[in-house]
Amino acid sequence: MRHDRQLVYVPNFASNTVSIIDPHTYQVTRTVPVGRGPQHVVPSWDLRTLWVNNNTGDSLTPINPRTGTFGRPVPVDDPYNLYFTPDGRYAIVMAEAHHNIVFRDPHTMAVTHVLPVDCGGVNHADFSPDGRYFIVTCEFSGDLLKIDTSGQRIIARMHLPGEHPMPQDIKIAPDGRTWYVADMQASGVWLLDGDSFTTPAFLPTGDGAHGLYPSRDSRYLYVTNRGAGTISVVSFATRTAEHTWRIPGHASPDMGGLSPDGTILWLSGRYHHEVYAIRTTDGHLLARIRVGAEPHGLCVWPQPGRYSLGHTGILR
Repeated sequence: MRHDRQLVYVPNFASNTVSIIDPHTYQVTRTVPVGRGPQHVVPSWDLRTLWVNNNTGDSLTPINPRTGTFGRPVPVDDPYNLYFTPDGRYAIVMAEAHHNIVFRDPHTMAVTHVLPVDCGGVNHADFSPDGRYFIVTCEFSGDLLKIDTSGQRIIARMHLPGEHPMPQDIKIAPDGRTWYVADMQASGVWLLDGDSFTTPAFLPTGDGAHGLYPSRDSRYLYVTNRGAGTISVVSFATRTAEHTWRIPGHASPDMGGLSPDGTILWLSGRYHHEVYAIRTTDGHLLARIRVGAEPHGLCVWPQPGRYSLGHTGILR
């Protein structure tokens, strides 16, 4: 990836565009039309393609990360989110509207297996350290699904505690045992043992907890609180929120990622037509950049790692 262009790709869901930001100047350099309803920009397993998930347009638009050029869209039904198995054999499309997890060829996107899921809002996932299973969040029904990766089947299901749970992003901690699940309705994160898949503990963070991003040194988890306009800095060691960074004025921090060196946290401002660049040493807002309507799963590229598991850049 050393020759790939350093850029931030921002899918604007309600504008049907992708804004491209130069991370050095904090300026939008281009705005490119794509299919309808782009949700996330997702690195492929082999790191050679960035895929724009045109959710309501039923397509994936490829981007060449070396040049930043956009290719011809590939027809894919209901691609809300996109993941890849750790061995690179399958792409996994979270077909949220159709209640399916669809396994596809990672290059042609041809369907190989459709796994129906009896839950509402299947959308985010992460994998166990050995890749034997992955855990998926179901936003609207408040459930977690544990999926056998090779068997491509559901092996466990859990309904989260609380009156109206609404799980969003999910990340496994650097220790390889603890899973963190953002809950937008409960306004915090659940801490789950993925192997035993038993009732999780809860850690409050802020209104509308949504996105989860481990720091480069693996000490902290940045939790975006979309309703509160804040970022909680959770210590993996103490399992407490040690700091809360407030974005000045009105803000709605959503999805994003870290700069390659980990010094800047880039986040979309979902309901404010903007992107935030936040210094990770102290939470200082470095830039507030105007983009299209309803920016969502932005991708900061390149990222350190050997392969991608998907979403906005889960690299291992």
